[in-house]
Amino acid sequence: MSEWLEPGSGAREEFRHVYLREQEQLARARQQRRRRMLLGGVILGALILLFGGYSVSTYNSLVAKREAVRSRWSQVENQMQRRADLIPNLVNTVRGITRQEVEVFTRIAEARAKLLKPDATPQERVQANAQIEALLPQLRVQVLSLAEQYPELRSSETFQRLMDELAGSENRIAVARRDYIQAVQEYNIATSRFPSVLVARLFGFERAEDYFKAAPEATRVPQVQF
Repeated sequence: MSEWLEPGSGAREEFRHVYLREQEQLARARQQRRRRMLLGGVILGALILLFGGYSVSTYNSLVAKREAVRSRWSQVENQMQRRADLIPNLVNTVRGITRQEVEVFTRIAEARAKLLKPDATPQERVQANAQIEALLPQLRVQVLSLAEQYPELRSSETFQRLMDELAGSENRIAVARRDYIQAVQEYNIATSRFPSVLVARLFGFERAEDYFKAAPEATRVPQVQF
């Protein structure tokens, strides 16, 4: 035993070499772990930056699409209300010249009141608009019949202008409705498609509702014949 501990003995030298090798191996292992940790940190940081940049870009895109849906719906409402305002003007013009009542206007007036009600929901506005569209052909028949009986009505510039504006309102509503439906589709696709769906769920972007799907008759534009 004493020989093993003596300086310069072979056993002591061998022990020292083994010990040094183990220390070197431990040092290399610690260095490799530090490198792996550093590399992992760099990769994680890069992923966080990439996801953060993508999240910001996607968030801004979703906000823009959501605002487009709201803007397009406002256009639909504006056009529906514009047409609703034309109808009583047309009826009053007919009454002022012929002194005759337009029978269908009572039912249109009821639907118009629902459409213009301040607290009406989008679904209620669409339903009221559908009722007006269903009654418009009857209104035109009665108004044009009176125009045949009263030449002064047919020659009235106000009457002709209102009839033209009423006919034009059909196209404007159809265009506004188409733009709204397209905006809803684009927004809903963006909030459902991977990976943007992750950002949509994270920030609470909900699907937009296509109000016209609940009322298929509202998508049919009446044929205007004069």
